[in-house]
Amino acid sequence: MAGPKLGGIIAYPVTPFRRSDDAVDADKLRTLIERLVASGAHGIAPLGSAGESAYLSDTEWCQVAETSLDAVARRVPTVVGISDLTTQGSVRRARFAERSGADVVMVLPVSYWKLSEREIVRHYGAIAEAIDIPVMVYNNPATSGIDMPPELLVRLATDIDNVTMVKESSGDVQRMHRLHELTDGRLPFFNGSNPLALEAFAAGAAGWCTAAPCLFPAEILAFYEAVRAGDLTDARKRFYRLLPLLRFLLAGGLPTTVKAGLALQGLDVGEPRRPLLPLDESAIPQLKELLAQL
Repeated sequence: MAGPKLGGIIAYPVTPFRRSDDAVDADKLRTLIERLVASGAHGIAPLGSAGESAYLSDTEWCQVAETSLDAVARRVPTVVGISDLTTQGSVRRARFAERSGADVVMVLPVSYWKLSEREIVRHYGAIAEAIDIPVMVYNNPATSGIDMPPELLVRLATDIDNVTMVKESSGDVQRMHRLHELTDGRLPFFNGSNPLALEAFAAGAAGWCTAAPCLFPAEILAFYEAVRAGDLTDARKRFYRLLPLLRFLLAGGLPTTVKAGLALQGLDVGEPRRPLLPLDESAIPQLKELLAQL
């Protein structure tokens, strides 16, 4: 199945919560998405790891999906994370996302029991069969506990018609090279590991899925434009300026660090959902300094 033209910087918004009652703050979510679209992001991907999808109730998940898609208003492609502990729940969310206007759904296989390859294939097949929009396979063993090797990712894209792209977040750039090798570059893959962005584009990545544009979109987009122009010297210079902050965001946990950074920039999106905790006060000055250096 031919999917939407998706590439470049795919921005992942965090999910704002009100401080008064820990409910989803739809108004702040709209504000954040408007900032991301206006900044020039090439796509918006709500309800990923940075969006704390795993910590939302079904009602909250639907609210965030609808609010996000309405705020984007089809100005750029949207990739909605629909991962759930069960296949039934993932199918239900995938159908909801499609009805609400999503262009792509992103699926991370999450399970209490470690899934076999046969179970993973069946899981993705059931989701893909239930909808008509493309599916992005998301490999992130650090959060899901399930590591899908390149050969399995290619099998999913080969055997299931509307599995058309991959987000690779294992942190191993060799896997990206392997994806390119196995498909002769025909399977689009997206980098999901912030510190690997420069190497990922060199390996042929179609784009970079990242929450970093929530805090410094202009710098992220300028780096990408240097990559697209083939100016390796400029791209490398820009990336290494970004790298200390990218590492800080990843090390502290994306919901925690991005929300702290947004508060420093004057957009209070509340605290992360428990059991996640706000950024430790002792780390705030470091984050403030890293942002100021940009």
